[in-house]
Amino acid sequence: MSTFAPDSLELNRKLPLWYQISQSLRASILGRAPDAPLRLPTEEQLAEHYGVSVLTVRQALKELEEEGLISRHRRRGTFIEETVRRGSPVRLLGSVDAIVAQQSGDASTVLRHGPGPVPADLAEYFPGLAEVGVYRRLRSDESTGEPVNWAENFVRPELAARIDPADLERWPMTRVLRDAVGVRIARITDTVEARLADPETARLLKVPLVSPVLFYTGVSYDESGTVVDVARIRYRGDRFSFSVTVEAR
Repeated sequence: MSTFAPDSLELNRKLPLWYQISQSLRASILGRAPDAPLRLPTEEQLAEHYGVSVLTVRQALKELEEEGLISRHRRRGTFIEETVRRGSPVRLLGSVDAIVAQQSGDASTVLRHGPGPVPADLAEYFPGLAEVGVYRRLRSDESTGEPVNWAENFVRPELAARIDPADLERWPMTRVLRDAVGVRIARITDTVEARLADPETARLLKVPLVSPVLFYTGVSYDESGTVVDVARIRYRGDRFSFSVTVEAR
């Protein structure tokens, strides 16, 4: 029987190991794919996966069992409860101008730009492409210099070739594509979910490992329905909130 594959985790030795593992497993369980197996690896396999003792894994699993996320059966193994709902993302509706305004206002530093492979989880948006333009940026509060979010953009290669990286120091990608490159953006699909800070996010945003962050995904389409850009932004959980206003007609 195949088993559920939890996310990897770089442990912070300053925090309780069992707590970090329980939170990592919790995020993996709630964010799992619909067809993911329900059976967890054995305690020994999880201990090897995370590089900890079996006793540490048992303490982490006990926490998840008490929360009702898993059930443990002697000789059969440990299973994700079928009634546990996967995380439902919040979807926001608005105008392209509103998205541009939301992304503006902070100082941006381009950390990296250039061609890169299409991530496996984004392949559906770039059919037939092996590479896209990849841009990584860190945004900071202009008054304090404190990091507030970091962004990755994956852009169709023919459009990436026309982007001046200097524009990304002052404008968000949506505005660069629209105003500098001339892409007629027809719609953007936004998704916001709660996640735990991975090692890269913790380092860039200067927050504790596995602290809460808001993970934003924005998929931009042109008038022909082709995806031109996928943005993934990690916001500090202590600096941002999202609200949606629904008006009756």
